[in-house]
Amino acid sequence: MNSDHHTLFATYVQPFAEYPVLQRRVLYVLHSLPFEVQRDFLEDPRFGVAIDNYEPGKGWSLWMPMPGFDGNSTRCVVLRPKLDAASESFANYVIAHEFAHAFLRNGGWGEITDVEDAADALADSWGYPRPERFE
Repeated sequence: MNSDHHTLFATYVQPFAEYPVLQRRVLYVLHSLPFEVQRDFLEDPRFGVAIDNYEPGKGWSLWMPMPGFDGNSTRCVVLRPKLDAASESFANYVIAHEFAHAFLRNGGWGEITDVEDAADALADSWGYPRPERFE
């Protein structure tokens, strides 16, 4: 991977500045993805990563690109701050699972038509299996 990828990935982890462990985890998972997945994300201006800023009684806000002229929707991955304190294996699985959704554009993968099963299977193929027990 070249230094341009490092620079561009830095943009994706900026929203996690207040959560240094989560920031490191997001960057780690991004760097571990196959090159074609990395390239797909880097070349699509509708791809992004954000932190869930929900506050009870206030709601939340999220800025994301509008759908493209071709009808393709945004590919924004939103992660919760609690992943900063979760176990590394669980957090990395969730991050990879959400990146799988973005890569698959919330669709199936091969013969797997259920979007959650497809994201789990793709994340597993990247080395991030679904944990036996969720935290």
